Amino acid sequence: MADAIDLFTEHWNRERPDVDVSPMAVIGRIQRLSRLLDQDLKTFFAGHGMEFWEFDMLATLRRSGGADGLTAGALNQVAMLTSGAITNRLDRLEAKGLVERAPCPEDRRAIRVRLTTAGRKKIDDMLPLHMANEQRLLAALDQPARGQLADLLRTLTESLGDTAPN
Repeated sequence: MADAIDLFTEHWNRERPDVDVSPMAVIGRIQRLSRLLDQDLKTFFAGHGMEFWEFDMLATLRRSGGADGLTAGALNQVAMLTSGAITNRLDRLEAKGLVERAPCPEDRRAIRVRLTTAGRKKIDDMLPLHMANEQRLLAALDQPARGQLADLLRTLTESLGDTAPN
């Protein structure tokens, strides 16, 4: 069985046998896979009345925020977005009643963001559905292959400096 990247590398090997195009076998597949996964996740979340970024923000608050939530700055750091983008997203989630902002007792200049009851219910209801969808997306790989792929991808992300959430 062959995929598009096999075809591309075959063409390059024919046209430019003097250039090692073997990195394309990995990088090209990661790029194409990223687009395919993004497209599927967008469709999945739209089917549940959400956008992926909404799930991501709610999930971040659920797994990292505890009852007190996170400061907007901490959320900004974890989400790797500009403060303007965070503000815009929080405004939209707040308008839907999924998050609330409150002054930070430790620092009056800071704002804490926490899930509302509705936000917590939304993320708790969505997490099992999302995991089932991801299981479906990975169905071509058995558990040992998934573990091996996860290890290889971790090695690559670590080598490129991605060792912290920020």
